[in-house]
Amino acid sequence: MHEALHQKLLVHLKHFLVLGGMPEVIASYSRNMDLLACQSILDDLLISLKADFSKYKKRIPPARMSDIFVSAARQTGGKFTFSQASSQWNHKQIREALELLIMAGLVIPVTHSSGNGIPLGAESNVKKRKMLVFDTGIFHRMLDLEIAEVLFRDNFNMVNKGSIAELHTGLELLKSSSCFNQTQLFYWQRESLNSQAAVDYLIPLAPGIVPVEVKAGTKGSMQSLFLFLAEKKQSFGIRCSLENYAAFGNVFTFPLYAVSEIWKSGL
Repeated sequence: MHEALHQKLLVHLKHFLVLGGMPEVIASYSRNMDLLACQSILDDLLISLKADFSKYKKRIPPARMSDIFVSAARQTGGKFTFSQASSQWNHKQIREALELLIMAGLVIPVTHSSGNGIPLGAESNVKKRKMLVFDTGIFHRMLDLEIAEVLFRDNFNMVNKGSIAELHTGLELLKSSSCFNQTQLFYWQRESLNSQAAVDYLIPLAPGIVPVEVKAGTKGSMQSLFLFLAEKKQSFGIRCSLENYAAFGNVFTFPLYAVSEIWKSGL
């Protein structure tokens, strides 16, 4: 893609990450082009979401639901750890609240898979899951992130440790997948001691499993990606970043604004 067009699309991407996709927010922005007004709408929506937790108070206290919802946002980009979620609630109580948030569609799990074959769920481990909040705009307001941190940086590494890029990629993979299947998200982490190798997402894409690595900028090693390709004998991988379309051997780069193109790329 022409570099000038690529840079323009990156600007639109940054606005989308701040706004998210809630209809009221997008409608307001299309009318007034006012990001600060949209932040206020997002704050109101977040208050309404948390107020709805009282509907489940016979099962789970609203305060517990709110705590775990916020913790899921804070832990985005890493394995959800129960001990970090709350010191007030025990493991069983946290799990109950988390499962209810998942059922409500407010939190989306990304489950660990060994990645040896399709279906990926056949070798999944529900004890190892990452969590995604359902909307980047809501995520942005939950963590009280600065608009400037997204809009005016050349990379997102400083935006909650780059987790907003991983969140966006996961949500886009779900939204752009087939409407005829209930798509689930999986990730891979090498199951051996003292290993830091991990791939953000695994997707079933003919003729096999495709590892998807997310980078919050334009730089970063792809050691985990290459390790997965070698160990699992897969033919190619995908890197999603702020870079323009490119190919590095058997790794294809997709800009973060074009994650939806992965499913129909025909690679």
